[in-house]
Amino acid sequence: MIFFRKNRIKSKKQCLCKQAPDNAHYYKSAIDKTRLENRKRPLRTEIINFLLSLSEDDTNYLEIGVRNPDDNFNHIVASNKYSVDPGLEFENNPVDYKTTSDEFFKSLSENKILTPETRFDVVFIDGLHLAEQVDRDITNAFNYIKDNGFVVLHDCNPPTEWHAREEYRYYNSPACETWNGTTWKAFMKWRFNPDIYSCCIDTDWGVGILTRCYPIGTSINETNSFFEYSEMDKNRKHYLNLIKFDELKCLLSSKGAT
Repeated sequence: MIFFRKNRIKSKKQCLCKQAPDNAHYYKSAIDKTRLENRKRPLRTEIINFLLSLSEDDTNYLEIGVRNPDDNFNHIVASNKYSVDPGLEFENNPVDYKTTSDEFFKSLSENKILTPETRFDVVFIDGLHLAEQVDRDITNAFNYIKDNGFVVLHDCNPPTEWHAREEYRYYNSPACETWNGTTWKAFMKWRFNPDIYSCCIDTDWGVGILTRCYPIGTSINETNSFFEYSEMDKNRKHYLNLIKFDELKCLLSSKGAT
């Protein structure tokens, strides 16, 4: 399923003007963290293209939650690209499959679209940013990636609890309209899976990467089982395996992936 998500911020004046002085520091901190996150590079597109470049064969790429294709999809370099979005945020919706991710994977499992042999090198999940749906998208994606494929997630590293709220439309918070949702919870749940390697690139709101093949990060013990944001925030490097993009490239290179 796919729904609304945005990473925008109003001006500081708009966010702070009606807040009591004793609350102002929450707003200032969130605004500063939003601006810092917006400046981080590389963006998800460069990371995805790097992962696709690891293969010497023809590559298949699937993007769930496209919105405007110019944001990411049109810049991806792959032999075959497929896009899924119901068009709730972008009226033109020039994608291959104008439907939810649940319906797409259902049709795929029933051999109504593509071919039974279709497997993807990278599945990028950027749809409905709520943990239950993201978790379902991850499960479905793993059913259709190659043995050495990757599942990539956006918005895995919300800088404050306000960014990680469940309700997108609640703008009167220190995060204003900026929203990462609860994607981080689904990602962290998969960090508990001993059969999956994972890491989160510390850029572009957190680019989470999951794979069965490459040891980019071992699983962790299942702690913080209620997914309390404050507990994750105390040690997010451990919980998310937060690393830099250059570290990922070194890990993959040292394991003979390049």
